[in-house]
Amino acid sequence: MINRVTLVGRLGRDPEMRQTGTGNPVVNFSVATNESWKDKNGEQQERTEWHKVIAWGRLAEICNEYLTKGKQVYIEGRLQTNEWEDKDGNKRYTTEVVANEMKMLGTRSEEGYTSPSEQASSHTSPSEQASKGGEMDSGLTEDDIPF
Repeated sequence: MINRVTLVGRLGRDPEMRQTGTGNPVVNFSVATNESWKDKNGEQQERTEWHKVIAWGRLAEICNEYLTKGKQVYIEGRLQTNEWEDKDGNKRYTTEVVANEMKMLGTRSEEGYTSPSEQASSHTSPSEQASKGGEMDSGLTEDDIPF
């Protein structure tokens, strides 16, 4: 069985960071994706879908530091549904994407992004930090990503 989600969209709001009782960092934010099609009459239609995203640990810290409302982002993770009772005793559900990978997309000129060679310090770029698995070590740059 597979539970895997891949999103490419824009942040609908700035990430909200907090820590669990044990000090584990967690961040929540929303991502908007768009779908467009022509209806039976040939008219262009568009729908925006909003996705709740949650990230934990170091990925949460990176998201909180580098993501802002409107930024284009690639998110990979899994779906998780939570159940709770509201104040009237009704069962409520929410489904969110639990992120395990994040890559910043868009151009380098968007909102002050600088490449590692442009940075005055020895910090790595946000996408290099978010992809600690080594995908970016193959000599590829963000400009080589096809989307």
